[in-house]
Amino acid sequence: MPSAFTLSPAPRITGAEAVCALGSSLSECLESWRAGQSGLREHEGMLQGRIRDRRLLAGRRYSATANLAVQVARRAANHADWGAAELRDTWIFAASSRGNAGELLGHQAWRRPSPRFSASNTIHSEIAAAVSIELGIQGPWQMLASGCSAGLDALGMAWMALRSGACRRALVVAVELPLVPEIIAAFRATHLMSKDRLNDPLHAATSGLHLGEGAAALALELDTGAAWVEVESYHANSDAYHPLVIPEDGGALAELIAHFPRPALICPHATGTPNHAQAEPAALRAVFGEKLPPQLLMKPLTGHTLGACGLLDVALIAGASPHLPGNLPGLTGVPAGEIKLLPEDRVLKIASAMGGHNAAVSLRVLTPP
Repeated sequence: MPSAFTLSPAPRITGAEAVCALGSSLSECLESWRAGQSGLREHEGMLQGRIRDRRLLAGRRYSATANLAVQVARRAANHADWGAAELRDTWIFAASSRGNAGELLGHQAWRRPSPRFSASNTIHSEIAAAVSIELGIQGPWQMLASGCSAGLDALGMAWMALRSGACRRALVVAVELPLVPEIIAAFRATHLMSKDRLNDPLHAATSGLHLGEGAAALALELDTGAAWVEVESYHANSDAYHPLVIPEDGGALAELIAHFPRPALICPHATGTPNHAQAEPAALRAVFGEKLPPQLLMKPLTGHTLGACGLLDVALIAGASPHLPGNLPGLTGVPAGEIKLLPEDRVLKIASAMGGHNAAVSLRVLTPP
């Protein structure tokens, strides 16, 4: 008879890195967050979250998104103190909503491209491949493109691989560079872009999202004490409802959230579209009643980084824990000021994708090592 299957312990985040409109490193992002500064700036008549240091996107062999992915992946691995031996057998889970759309649409010429790599620069999976090549990682890599849930799904796939015992270490990377004319035009045509400069996702007058660039990477390990946060659980489901919007009652999302224990803090998707501003709170009320746990809204800080947003939020939360700087002042329906997490507190991070795919992870704060 085969022996009973035993799950490994929940993996811990031992390295994190982030680049977005808040800063060119996790430490810079946290500094801006602690100062109560949004990274969004007006550009061409709209608020955008642009990465200021464009050198992070430059390189001859790879696309701009792949170059950025390599930067954050290498830093996260360094933070985890992984050398060549640890990296060799690491598994890679990468995520992006639009991938190498900039190169596919003929943009990003400024990054010193080489004609020899024209074909590989337009393959979205180049993002994962570049991380493997540049960091010397020979474990398998996967590329997820489940819309705005991609980053959390990549984290969830890593969680499953680690808990099943398939690997001991996983590197999760998410990257998005959506400020391309054709992508902006597509979001406008779909009526998902904000019609004004209101940067308040739960406000009654919110009219849409503000796009942002971003990338994040997490190093996950088993059996290590040098961490503040563990990835406790992951669940996902689908609405099976509509290509663009989610049901106004948030039905499937509520079913997903009900799988998790009550958190001390919720980090919702909160895009700022009118549909989302109605459906996601409805889902939360269906599960928690009117006494909701406090919410942390990250998109007013970073902009909506699409496929990178879920992992970016987790990287920022993990990097700041246990004392989170909190929400920007003046946002509707959420508390201002620092949020202090205690050991065993849980943070529920939610993401929802165009097409109706929902993902969520529970993060558990650990006793200080």
